[in-house]
Amino acid sequence: MTDFELLRKVASIYSQQDVAVQTGHPREVINRWLKQHRNKNRDCWLTYGERVKLEKMLPCPDTKPADFTFIDLFAGIGGIRMGFEAAGGKCIFTSEYDRYAVKTYAANHYCEHPIQGDIRKITQPENMAKEDVKKFIDSRIPNHDVLVAGFPCQPFSIAGVSKKNSLGRSHGFEDETQGTLFFDVARIIDAKQPLAIMLENVKNLKSHDKGKTFKVIVNALDELGYEITDLDYDAKKPDPKIINGKNFVPQNRERIVIVAFRKNLGISQTLTLRDVQKYFPDSEPKVGDILQNSDEVNEKYILTENLWKYLREYANRHRKAGNGFGFGLVNNDSRSTRTISARYYKDGSEILVDRGARKRPRRLTPRECARLMGFDKPNESKFKIPVSDTQAYRQFGNSVVVPVFCAVAELMKPLIIEAKKKAGSLKKPRT
Repeated sequence: MTDFELLRKVASIYSQQDVAVQTGHPREVINRWLKQHRNKNRDCWLTYGERVKLEKMLPCPDTKPADFTFIDLFAGIGGIRMGFEAAGGKCIFTSEYDRYAVKTYAANHYCEHPIQGDIRKITQPENMAKEDVKKFIDSRIPNHDVLVAGFPCQPFSIAGVSKKNSLGRSHGFEDETQGTLFFDVARIIDAKQPLAIMLENVKNLKSHDKGKTFKVIVNALDELGYEITDLDYDAKKPDPKIINGKNFVPQNRERIVIVAFRKNLGISQTLTLRDVQKYFPDSEPKVGDILQNSDEVNEKYILTENLWKYLREYANRHRKAGNGFGFGLVNNDSRSTRTISARYYKDGSEILVDRGARKRPRRLTPRECARLMGFDKPNESKFKIPVSDTQAYRQFGNSVVVPVFCAVAELMKPLIIEAKKKAGSLKKPRT
C-alpha cells in the first residue's frame, strides 16, 4: 500500500483532524494531500514514524488459521463478527448499509474484501430474469460455512411496532423497506446453501402478529432445507430461542437467536442453558463495572437543568396515570440497566447515571456504551469509535451484546466442524 493509499484509507474512516493529530501536520495539509496527490513520482513521502502511526489506526489482519468461514450480513459495527471470530471463524464477506456504521466497522475489523452496502443490489438485481438471480447471487457471494445475520429489528420490536402504528405505517413483513429483508437472507441461503445459519433479532419477533411472522421464518428455513437447533435457556419458563444479555453484561437485553443446520448433514444436538452458562462471567455484572471514573467524563454528558426538569415532570405525569414510563436511574451497585436503544442520543432517559443528591444525572458516554454492549471489557478502551457521539449511540443501541455471541459461536463451533466433515463425505465419489 502506497503512502497515498494508506492516507486515503485512514481518512475514509477518521476525520481529517484525527489524521492531522496523528501525523503532526495541520488539517489543511491533510486536506490538500487528499485532494491533490502531487507526489506521483515519489512513493514515500510520509516519514516512517508517520506511516506507523497511520497504520496503527487500522485493524491488523488475523494470521491464525481459521476453523470455519462465515459471512456477516446487516453487520452493524461487527458485534456478531467479534463473537464468531473469537471462536475461530474467518469473515469473508460483509454487508452493511449505514455509512457511519461502516466507518466503525472498518476501524475495528480487518477486511480483505470490500464492504458491500445495500445487500439488495445482490439479492434483487435490476432488470434481471428471475431464473438468473440465483446464479447472480452465487457469483457475487463467496462460498462459506456459516451465514450470520442480524437483520433489521425495528419492524418487529415493541418500540418499532408502536412507532409505525402511530404513523399509520405497516410493520413486520409488510414493511417494504426493512421487514422484507429476511427474504433477502433467504435468497442467499437458497443460492449458497451454507452448512449453518445464525439469525439474531429482538425478542418480540416471536410474538409479532400473533406468532405468524416467526412461523413464516421457521417455514421458510424448513423449505430451504434447514432444521432449527433449540437454544433452551430457561427450564422453568421455556422459550427455546431467547437469551438475555444481562447474564454477561449489566444490561437487560433479550434477543432471539435462531440456529439452524442443513438437514442433510444430520446435526441434531440441542444447545441448552447449561451449555450457555459455561460462558457466564465469574461474578455477576454490575453497572459500576462499565462506568468511567468521574474525572474521565466530560461535563457535556450531564443533563441540562431544563432536560432534567422535563424528564421528571414527564415521569410524574405517567406515574399518576398508572403508566410505567419514565427515566431509568442507575448507580454503581445496580444489577442491570434498561435496554439501550438507538434513540439514546435524544435524551438518554432509559439509562441515566446517578451522580448523588442534588446533582443532575448524566448520560452514559460512548465508551461506557461500548463496555455495556461488551465491545470493551470493564476498564478497557480498545474498541475504536471514529464517529460522533450521536452516531455512536445509534450504533451501540442497534448492536448486540458481544459476549452472548461469543458463547453462541463457541456452542456452534463443534457442530460446524462436524458439519464440515459430513459435508466433505457427501462430496466424496462413490467407489
